[in-house]
Amino acid sequence: MNPTPPADNQLDSLQKEERSFPPSAEFAAHAVATSERYEQAAADRLQYWADQARSTLSWDTDFTQTLDWSDAPFAKWFIGGEINVAYNAVDRHVENGNGDRVAIHFEGEPGDTRTITYQELSAEVNRASNAFESLGLAKGDRVAIYMPMIPETIITMLACARIGAIHSVVFGGFSSDALRSRIDDAEAKLVVTADGSYRRGKPSALKPQVDAALSAPGHTVDNVVVVQRNGEPTDFGEIDTWWHDLVPQQSSEHRYVPHDAEHPLFILYTSGTTGKPKGILHTTGGYLTQTAVTHRDTFDLRPESDVFWCTADVGWVTGHSYIVYGPLANGTTQVVYEGTPDTPHKGRWWEIVQKYGVTQFYTAPTAIRTCMKWGREIPDQYDLSSIRVLGTVGEAINPEAWMWYREVIGANNGPGNEPKADPAPIVDTWWQTETGAHMITPLPGVTATKPGSAQSAVPGIEVGVVDEMGEPLERGKAGLLVIKEPWPAMLRGIWNNPERYKDTYWSRFDNVYFAGDGARTDEDGDIWLMGRVDDVMNVSGHRLSTTEIESALVSHPRVAESAVVGAQDATTGEAVVAFVILRGSGEDEDSEALEQELRAHVGKQIGAIAKPRNVLTVPELPKTRSGKIMRRLLKDVAEGREAGDASTLADPGVMQQIAEDMRAKHGQS
Repeated sequence: MNPTPPADNQLDSLQKEERSFPPSAEFAAHAVATSERYEQAAADRLQYWADQARSTLSWDTDFTQTLDWSDAPFAKWFIGGEINVAYNAVDRHVENGNGDRVAIHFEGEPGDTRTITYQELSAEVNRASNAFESLGLAKGDRVAIYMPMIPETIITMLACARIGAIHSVVFGGFSSDALRSRIDDAEAKLVVTADGSYRRGKPSALKPQVDAALSAPGHTVDNVVVVQRNGEPTDFGEIDTWWHDLVPQQSSEHRYVPHDAEHPLFILYTSGTTGKPKGILHTTGGYLTQTAVTHRDTFDLRPESDVFWCTADVGWVTGHSYIVYGPLANGTTQVVYEGTPDTPHKGRWWEIVQKYGVTQFYTAPTAIRTCMKWGREIPDQYDLSSIRVLGTVGEAINPEAWMWYREVIGANNGPGNEPKADPAPIVDTWWQTETGAHMITPLPGVTATKPGSAQSAVPGIEVGVVDEMGEPLERGKAGLLVIKEPWPAMLRGIWNNPERYKDTYWSRFDNVYFAGDGARTDEDGDIWLMGRVDDVMNVSGHRLSTTEIESALVSHPRVAESAVVGAQDATTGEAVVAFVILRGSGEDEDSEALEQELRAHVGKQIGAIAKPRNVLTVPELPKTRSGKIMRRLLKDVAEGREAGDASTLADPGVMQQIAEDMRAKHGQS
């Protein structure tokens, strides 16, 4: 499919406005990453990555070859090299005299806190490594981790990496069936979980889901280790052990073993899969190199003074790469938060930023839009002046949310003070579970950033926009986003399914990775993401991007957030159906008049062909606990079907209300 945008679309209008924000002279003069990064990578891409690997990480055995692509699409990076991820993330910082540096500022949702230094983290990782080995865990064994956002989750991941066991983190919002399918596919020997967590002020159970997952015979699990977190009553069986009865008694010394650069590090199952789970496999040396380098350069990191905060959950790849492995490899001090941004109040995030002096803040566009809906008066109450760099991840950010982020968060100079003359730069990052690390993003000390554009490939990464035949497209044309050359953090396959790996990612174009996203470049060569190709609608033969229409809707002053789907239509093939959340209460709105106003607004922004057939005002959108909008459920409702499985939603009841509202207003459309 080749998503061709309509004429006079929103991206064109944005470009005509020529909104761009170069870094301040002071920021550029002291930037961690300068334009030399691009020059070095352009001169010799493989040498660039070899230099980065050697200068950024500590290798037990140096590699003899940077890349082996002879068995494409199966890549090997840093051949012959041996390295231990946990040593790089913890031990070497202690050895370098930084053991007293804080590694983790933990904030529990109820308000409990823990401060863990690198010296303390080292001891905890060693104890966990010894504990797991005492249960018979060995190099190559698989471990399922079904945990809340607490320090023991990170400790478990690092202990697995230290031993050479392969971890598979399963998001704590997934059902017992989803957990069991992942345990079975990986043939996990150990499960590490918790009695539960806290969710919006209430205890939330996890251990019962593990019990349900393992209730049917035939699984491979020998042991379940349980962290006591919320103190709820917990059933225990023969294979269950409390963390506090096992780990603290272990020695704080553990001799690590170096692993081959291509030794598997983790399996992460992609969300929203149907049928057999799709386990994305990442290995050791290349993954750690690219996550560490991009974390340092994208966020202009100074580990001796910065406090980094990524709001993601480690159940997703963002948490793997930019909470655990990238930040810790760089010796970063970071915040880890267990709860939601609105518990116990809607200023909780900004309260935490103020408390710890957070300097880099990395979150999802959907969270930014939620904060927009709540109003700027909430963050305006807090001193956010410590923030130096803002980041977005998870989906393309619409320009209006980008500007709000810049002006309300990035320019915040504390209550009562004038806004910053030079707001914190925003790095809009594009990457995937499969890519492992940032692939397209501005460099904050180099790039003149544009609202809504991820802009440029990371130094050493080769991307392109092509047509259906794989031919490069000229600037301004929309097409398919591809990665033209192998990259260090790339997935090495789908666990136990090499043919599915080749068919899924490499079959469309010869040895060129197809990302599944539509994109276009502007007249400057900057990249604008258009959303998933399968989220491109065909309306009367015109291909329309859901991302563009959603951005057009949010540009209306009454709309805080939107989600758009294509619904079957007898006349046009597909019709645009929009779901919007309004700013403020919206209770006094004339819904029919507002619907027509929003339809006209989209027509003006993009073109008449893009006008939604239906616009439904909703109080909330169906989102997972990580903030991802479940558009497939909205599509079910738009086409008059019962909504599918909503068990992974943060609020499963929201779909019932949306379905009732749709039937009441538009019937079974």
